[in-house]
Amino acid sequence: MTELQENTAPTPDRSLPSPQDRFGERFRTNVSAEGVQARVMEAETQSLAQTFAELAASGAAPRAAAVILGARRRYISGEGKSGTYAALLGADLSATLSNVFVVDGRALNPLAVLSDVRSSDVLIVFSLRRYRSETVRFGEAFKAAGGQLVVVTDADDAPLAPRADVRIHVNTGSASYADSPTAVAAVCQLLGTLTAASAKGARRRLAVRDELAATLDLYHHEPEKEPEA
Repeated sequence: MTELQENTAPTPDRSLPSPQDRFGERFRTNVSAEGVQARVMEAETQSLAQTFAELAASGAAPRAAAVILGARRRYISGEGKSGTYAALLGADLSATLSNVFVVDGRALNPLAVLSDVRSSDVLIVFSLRRYRSETVRFGEAFKAAGGQLVVVTDADDAPLAPRADVRIHVNTGSASYADSPTAVAAVCQLLGTLTAASAKGARRRLAVRDELAATLDLYHHEPEKEPEA
């Protein structure tokens, strides 16, 4: 059994860029799982609280939502673990908005997007350390082609930060070998909610989706119980 060292900080240590580095620095042997749990919970709580405090002060999330709402086409991208965040935000936005596309390199790739960028298009990109080169190149090229860029990132000096029309800063401080996903997922929830609250036709679109889900029998239903005699 391993546990974290006493001096683990809730803010990211930029000198420990890789999970291997963080594992060696933060874990030690012969301590309890309960202690690990307590430190992880405390660090995650602090990271989320700090992110929300910064967003409330900066107003970045409402600005990003306004850009997303005003766009003609909404592209979302991220590589590696960040691809999971892109898929999460894509699922939330597509429930209430049209023309939402996750650039996953399979059904839709950056080359196809970059060949037809308009000034009314927006790319929401998740770029977190160790900053995937593909993401940086895609974001830079999209911006150079005239599109708008919303960047969700974890540092002021992140590669795409200077290119962003709106930059959303997330705190990924963690008590584990992996940077925290908590604030990033919360930002997905926040952006999805802000856009839904202002999107024209959101209620109608959700109603249609419910009807189609029932028609297609997408969700599990518990069998009806027989009435008692």
